[in-house]
Amino acid sequence: MSATRDDGLSRNIERVIDEQEVVRELVELDHKRILDLGCGRAQHTRAVAEGGPGREVVALEVDKVQHRLNLALDDLPNVRFGLGGAEQIPARDSAFDVVFLFKSLHHVPVASMDEALDEIARVLRPGGVAYVSEPLYRDAYNEVVRIFHDEREVRLCASDAIDRALGRGVLELVTQAFFRAPVRFADFAEFERLVIGATHSAHVLTPEQRARTRAAFARHMRPEGAEFAQPIRVDLLRRPA
Repeated sequence: MSATRDDGLSRNIERVIDEQEVVRELVELDHKRILDLGCGRAQHTRAVAEGGPGREVVALEVDKVQHRLNLALDDLPNVRFGLGGAEQIPARDSAFDVVFLFKSLHHVPVASMDEALDEIARVLRPGGVAYVSEPLYRDAYNEVVRIFHDEREVRLCASDAIDRALGRGVLELVTQAFFRAPVRFADFAEFERLVIGATHSAHVLTPEQRARTRAAFARHMRPEGAEFAQPIRVDLLRRPA
């Protein structure tokens, strides 16, 4: 681990904040060309696209089911949705001012993570920045999800890949940020639909896993629903000028 980076696993993180507030603190987006890699259901894509003037956004997703749903969105005129992954970005060199990976680097195949970071550097203009947020493998929400989907290894690999990119000099570290993102569910049915049933992962739970997951989730239920505060690390990276 580079001395300039903190993996955040033992850090005391108290700040609870919506991630888009962190984006606004760290990155200037007005009148920029922006790439959102692994855009999922496009919540962050929408917030970025609608957050200020002159923003031109390309949002890529590898999940074909979700991509078809994204193409049906008709109220984001400054967003172009595409099918593709970080390891082979369908864009020319120096095409973007900002690249976002909202909790998506660890979804890149491990063998392709280095290639993905090289691709991100390629499509960034010199001096352009990559905002890479990753969930930390710790705390209550992680303990529920890891019963059926343990991401310990891929998250460690994602962090190591960033270190290697810094070591190769294709990207440089600008700063890091640590915070807790609110994660809310009305009930277990909503968690099951949005997390267990996510089309990009196709989770198949055994009866024992489902029972354990339901029991672990139930410990966090309140009359208003279940609320977690997921710890997140942000690495703000820059393509050297």
